[in-house]
Amino acid sequence: MKFPARGLYAITQTENKSGDTIIDEVASAVRGGAVIVQYRDKNPTDAPFIARELIKICHQTNVPLIINDDIELAANTGADGVHIGRGDVDTAQARKFLGAGAIIGVSCYNFIELAVEAQARGASYIAFGRFFPSSSKPMAAPAHIETLKKAKLALKIPIVAIGGILPTNGAPLIAAGADFLAVIGGIFDAQPEQSARAYQALFIS
Repeated sequence: MKFPARGLYAITQTENKSGDTIIDEVASAVRGGAVIVQYRDKNPTDAPFIARELIKICHQTNVPLIINDDIELAANTGADGVHIGRGDVDTAQARKFLGAGAIIGVSCYNFIELAVEAQARGASYIAFGRFFPSSSKPMAAPAHIETLKKAKLALKIPIVAIGGILPTNGAPLIAAGADFLAVIGGIFDAQPEQSARAYQALFIS
């Protein structure tokens, strides 16, 4: 699956939602213009089924489906890659396990040094954040917009910004160097298709 150049990166909102709801909401977000989807589920009940259904939906419009944390789930379901963070499997190990064609995303919080290292170890993209207060990760340490500017100069791979991003505050992050805006609640709290369109418009305005 070809990695997109820039755009909205949708991350599933799964808490207190059925598998059918998660699947329907992702379909709506993709219709709205999401260019990457990450299946993130901290308390999964039927992760393989949901992952496979999300892959079907995403691949209909050439949208990559990334699995959060779980490289075995990614490999077993035919997902396009995995997103890993601090405490997860090493970037190089994930690359070796999933193969040269897999998309490997790495959370680097607010640390340029981690991003440069991850790039050297085979990461496909880097994620920084949180940039704004976030209900999904309320205790996450803040990242700064200057980090995006420095990362744009230091890295050759795409940059994702995450954390409390709304259509009203996302434009400065793009201007500072973010290639993608990663969003959970801003899309899936209500009307995913319309919400996705509002974010995606930031990339063409």
